[in-house]
Amino acid sequence: MDTTISLNGLAKMIDHSLLHPTLTDDAILAGCGLARRLGVASACVKPYSVETARDVLSGSGVVVCAVIAFPHGNSVTSIKVKETEEALRGGAAEIDMVVNIGKVMSADWDYVSREIRMINESAVAQKALVKVIFENDYLEDSHILRLCEICSSHSVAFVKTSTGYGFVKQPNGMYAYAGATDHHLRLMRAHCPPEVGIKAAGGVRTLDDLLRVRGLGVSRIGATATENILEEARRRGYC
Repeated sequence: MDTTISLNGLAKMIDHSLLHPTLTDDAILAGCGLARRLGVASACVKPYSVETARDVLSGSGVVVCAVIAFPHGNSVTSIKVKETEEALRGGAAEIDMVVNIGKVMSADWDYVSREIRMINESAVAQKALVKVIFENDYLEDSHILRLCEICSSHSVAFVKTSTGYGFVKQPNGMYAYAGATDHHLRLMRAHCPPEVGIKAAGGVRTLDDLLRVRGLGVSRIGATATENILEEARRRGYC
């Protein structure tokens, strides 16, 4: 057992993800209640659920995280900024924004940098923090390195691997994604300064997964298996 971290410390590494498109209002309420009970870092919700999450989580120490331009990052920058501002007005304290993936793959770095800067500035002005989602399954290492440089230059709070919905068409015609791979996590940690956190999302489903990525320098994960992860931690003696 890793004795350098407590059960609460493990919980505070987790953004409990409530992002599946089929989630009903009742499911979102229940998920926010679970996030509150377990004392995680945040409940990560779609923009229309921000006020619901705020009401459930009020006074708990668990914050509301809103996703922006999720999951494909295709909105124009002005809309992304407005979506950010609206989420902050509704009670979000953290923003997980998706980069414009097509612009990244086109190497239009001025566009990408300006967009990240504008959203980060909007959040920081309201004392909120931004996590920038790369969607690594679509990208080459060179794209990831340049994004790390841009995000570091704008002092974002976190860089994040994936949305969990970045499915890539396989040769057999089926769609799949890798999510947070060890290779990409090492790459991101090596090319961001210590003050920029790394968030692993997509495929972190067990306590062993969480401990493994923590060992790679990850300080936050996105998870739907939150309860199972923390129950396993209790069984193993974390307290």
